[in-house]
Amino acid sequence: MKRFQQDIIARDLVRKMVFITGPRQVGKTSLALAIAEGFTQSVYLNYDNFSHRDIIHKAEWLPETRLLILDELHKMEGWKNFLKGIYDVKPPYQQILVTGSARLEAFRQSGDSLAGRFFRHRLHPFSMAEIPNASGNDLDSLLVRGGFPEPFLAESDDDANRWRSQYIDGLIRTDILDFEKIHDFRAIQLTLELLRRRVGSPVSWTSLARDVNCSPNTIKRYVEILESLFIVFRVTPFHRNIGRSLLKEPKIYFYDTGMVKGDEGVRLENLVATSLLKHLDYREDSKGKLCKLETLRTKEKKEVDFVLVEDDEPKLIVEVKLSDAGICSSLRYFHRKYGLEAAQVVKNINYERMVDGIQLRRAENFLRDLRSDSE
Repeated sequence: MKRFQQDIIARDLVRKMVFITGPRQVGKTSLALAIAEGFTQSVYLNYDNFSHRDIIHKAEWLPETRLLILDELHKMEGWKNFLKGIYDVKPPYQQILVTGSARLEAFRQSGDSLAGRFFRHRLHPFSMAEIPNASGNDLDSLLVRGGFPEPFLAESDDDANRWRSQYIDGLIRTDILDFEKIHDFRAIQLTLELLRRRVGSPVSWTSLARDVNCSPNTIKRYVEILESLFIVFRVTPFHRNIGRSLLKEPKIYFYDTGMVKGDEGVRLENLVATSLLKHLDYREDSKGKLCKLETLRTKEKKEVDFVLVEDDEPKLIVEVKLSDAGICSSLRYFHRKYGLEAAQVVKNINYERMVDGIQLRRAENFLRDLRSDSE
């Protein structure tokens, strides 16, 4: 399945290095190798491979290499200065593609030795907008299996579940503990499990800390680690120009909808969240827009699930429902009071329509149509 970013990454490589970041096993290496097929001379080197590691340390790839792919390079001490050095002296025809886990993304944010030398592209799980000729069956599969390639394409739900069990175990025992030394292994494991059951609800650090038996600051640090590793993402309340909104508890969602422990409505909300974030990240990475996915919530407890923000301006507000075709009163309120474009996304409705200027959209179609802004 061809990924959104493949063509634009190929174009970006002509001008700068490209970083592909994203969750573990989301398809970064497969995307890099697909791009490599367009080159007559390419080399793939993975820092986890000891023979490759020696070649990397000595920079011994052939001079005629047209595309150099470096995977998991962030595990190399001083990797940023190493990249800067090889980029600054490379032949003009040579292009460099760097892929890695979210740890690469976290380390990228510290220091500026690579400033001006790279473009970034964040790779997300499959979505309805990326699946060719996506149908309602694909939506149902995404709700149950999530959009990571292996479970989504698995022959059975049992195979998908086996993958996820190993994936979660690997996240906790390898990725998290490698990322930062955690003194209380049980506590971060429990934090992850509790978050899986609280998707879509405002998260109180104090409440979580009480359940885990640690301090709120420790919980915040655990969540920051999970965010840095692209396991969860935070959706915070939008406040600019919405006078009575409160900057309070965030909502937490998972990149892998299959990890969510909740009913179909909760899983649908998570899937919509991941799809909207993917759409906004693509616009930011490929078009240079400053994009955020946020929520709306006021003191009067009027709340809308999502607001798509571009260059600090709200562009669209979205409410997610499993079956209710009646327009949400809070969605109607924000639409009327602030003149915001609004859509209510519903999985089970007979037909789509406009109601008082608000789009009533079938979830299958709304998520698939996110493709139009991403091509």
